Amino acid sequence: MLHGRQAEQLRIDELLDAARAGRSGVLVLRGEAGIGKTALLDYAAAQGITCVRGAGIESEAELPFAGLHLLLRPGMELVRTLPERQRAALLGAFGLGEQQAGDQLLIGLAVLTLLAEEAADGPLLVLIDDAHWLDRATADTLLFVARRLEAEGIAVVFATRAGAADFPAPGLPELEVRALRQDAAAALVDAADPDLPPALRYRLLSEAGGNPLALRELPAVLAAESAGAGPNPLPLSQRLQVAFHGRVSRLPAPTRTLLLLAAAAGSSELDPLLRAAASLGAGLADLQPAEEDGLVYTDGRTLDFRHPLLRSAVYQGAPLAQRLAAHGALAAALDRPEDADLRAWHRASAATGPDEDIAGELAATADRARARTGYHGAVAAYERAAALSADPVAKVNRLVLAAETAGETGLYELADRLAGRAAAQTADPALAARLDLIRGRAEFGAGKQLSAHRRLVAAADAAHTQPLAAARMLMVAVHTAWYLGDGELREVTERLAKLSLPEDDSLSYTTAYVLDGVHGRFHADLRATAERARATGADVSDLVQLSGVGLVVGQDEQVAELAGELIAACREEGRIGPLPTLLFFRAEAESFLGRPREALVIATEGARIARDTGQEHWVGQHAAMLAYLAALDGREDECRAAAEESMAERFGGADAPGAAWARAALGLLELGLGRVDSALARFESLTREPARHMVIGLRCLPDLIEAAVRLGDPARAGDALDRLDRWAEVSRQPWVAALAARARALAGPDAAAAQHYRTALDLGGRPFEQARTQLLYGEWLRRNRRKVDARTQLTSALETFERLGAAPWAGRATTELGALGVGTAARTATGVLATLTPQELQIVRLAAQGLSNRDIAAQLFLSPRTVGHHLYKAYPKLGVVSRGELNSLALDQN
Repeated sequence: MLHGRQAEQLRIDELLDAARAGRSGVLVLRGEAGIGKTALLDYAAAQGITCVRGAGIESEAELPFAGLHLLLRPGMELVRTLPERQRAALLGAFGLGEQQAGDQLLIGLAVLTLLAEEAADGPLLVLIDDAHWLDRATADTLLFVARRLEAEGIAVVFATRAGAADFPAPGLPELEVRALRQDAAAALVDAADPDLPPALRYRLLSEAGGNPLALRELPAVLAAESAGAGPNPLPLSQRLQVAFHGRVSRLPAPTRTLLLLAAAAGSSELDPLLRAAASLGAGLADLQPAEEDGLVYTDGRTLDFRHPLLRSAVYQGAPLAQRLAAHGALAAALDRPEDADLRAWHRASAATGPDEDIAGELAATADRARARTGYHGAVAAYERAAALSADPVAKVNRLVLAAETAGETGLYELADRLAGRAAAQTADPALAARLDLIRGRAEFGAGKQLSAHRRLVAAADAAHTQPLAAARMLMVAVHTAWYLGDGELREVTERLAKLSLPEDDSLSYTTAYVLDGVHGRFHADLRATAERARATGADVSDLVQLSGVGLVVGQDEQVAELAGELIAACREEGRIGPLPTLLFFRAEAESFLGRPREALVIATEGARIARDTGQEHWVGQHAAMLAYLAALDGREDECRAAAEESMAERFGGADAPGAAWARAALGLLELGLGRVDSALARFESLTREPARHMVIGLRCLPDLIEAAVRLGDPARAGDALDRLDRWAEVSRQPWVAALAARARALAGPDAAAAQHYRTALDLGGRPFEQARTQLLYGEWLRRNRRKVDARTQLTSALETFERLGAAPWAGRATTELGALGVGTAARTATGVLATLTPQELQIVRLAAQGLSNRDIAAQLFLSPRTVGHHLYKAYPKLGVVSRGELNSLALDQN
């Protein structure tokens, strides 16, 4: 019976009831040591739902996927049913298959699929105790799974220490497990020992502070103090360790040896533990006293401590010499090939000084961890290997690998620190360049654009004898310069242009395209550049930045095509890291092409993946893009909320990477709603650096001109018309020329306006911009009493705005038609897709292509059950009853 936990039990009951009804859910229990989290997990496990259970183990916290293997081991026979890439990724993570580079989220998808399979015949409960001790790879994987659960009938409960630092789980429901009230604490004490002396009972209730574990374990300690041992000033958690260790110290020496080995082992397997114990003079029979005292329990195959604090008390209470001996014995006992990583860590833990043999073994462990995307564990292993290295060159190389790996996983502060340590120990120019690139990327990733830029430029200058290394640094510096200003951008591209690169290297093609784009020589073809770069060895990471520059060039169709190809390649290869960047570029392109619904689907996925991968830069950028798309639709509250998120302090506030897009979104919103003065102020902010030269700074020039003219102050548009004319000239894109013609119609003499409007319409353009031209021309025609022509233009504009869901602009067209005496009935957005959510639309489109639920799940990083759930919800909205009818629908509408 649990005393005083009715509220917590009710919350767990609600979670389990939802799972029984087919709805998934997650709960994170937080509380101090001994507060009763494990007891609540036991309560959940006793409610009759199929349960899988895992836990973090402190000594395994640096072993990638150790916690995941412990959780999934009972259901490993289901792994063979996984799709091939998922199966290979998961087996590689566990060291049971071929080691190959992959993405950790592909492993997460495999776990999600496995759990969904286990839940196919009924609800499933997943319990994770001591989540703060999970290795980082396991924690990231399980958090990915938790955020993807929806309609599988899976309930997940994490138990972790109070405070989010050790197990951050943003966005997941949490419940703080607090101390017991006095009445519940008294009931627990009385149930455990009804004969406790009143004075001792009073002191126990006073000092335990409502901590259930303390209420059970402290009586013996308090009794000893009352007998003359004196009061103990230690904090409660340490007093509990003392209580546990007091019980352990009374056990026979061989039993204590076995317990120390179990505490140090990092595994609950009994067989290697007993082999190690034999070398130290202990055996299976020596476990009996600890079992009888309730300190451990075993099923003949595994050995577990009754409480994590007991494991800690046993280990911390043992003398150093005994701990070293325990690790040495465990290393000798772990002789199977699959135990190589754990053996290396035990050897390292037993070392008392530099040992090149152990360092090499631990470095190999790091290599394997890195190959299976266990980056956090790899960093720890490389760093420890460096500390044990007797060879100075090997020491520096291992620090470099630790720094690179930390950067790859977003541990920017650690990457910078490790790279700094390595730099202080080497004079090798090649290594110095490599370290500067690591530190520059780390600073950029941490939001320090200016310091990153200066470091990269200086390092590229120092590496002038290594043109390829210098070019890679300057290509990153081009990216940092986008957020600093045109001057910095020009300076870095001038340096890049002076480098002599091999003609057959992919960098020669990509740098040439970037240089043309930055300097306004918009003659290179994006598609041809990408093909040449690929033919000379470029991979996805080398091509990503081409999409960004292509938007400056105005080659939007080619950007959408290239980004789409790279996104497909990333999905196929399981490379999730580049996806937020590519999805942002593609969302930009689709928005500019007049396909806002498509852009919304893409940006929504991009924001979700950016959060999953911890790419804060792109979380903010996608929030700003979603704000822009909400502005187009006139969803004011959503627009302002998303814009505010994109400029949150954690992203840099007013200097956040997404700030320019957020201001453009708010300007477009205000312009659409007729708040012209506010709109103009937003657009004017985009004419100053660093926003002036950015993609959105260029794309908002027509909006700035329209706002200034409508406010009756065209001078406030500044040089916007000249810049727009120049863009039209060098881009040689008819749709840009159409925008320039429309701007001249607005800002020029009224007598020439009609001709400029007709030129703009003849040149054509993207649907939204074409409709805006028709709206402005229709307004001009009405003011000049040409009612029939005005009606034609306004009616056409209204139809396009309604099809695009651009409500504010449709409202303006309706108002103008009303002024002509033309009545229009209120209409919702047309098309069968108008009522679908972005995720439903994405799933429906893939289903219409003939993909199975499992194939769709693999592409979108969902479970097949969730895919089926969304299709089930989408069919009635679309007026269909089966998958086969989807082909008859126009699924590419916007």
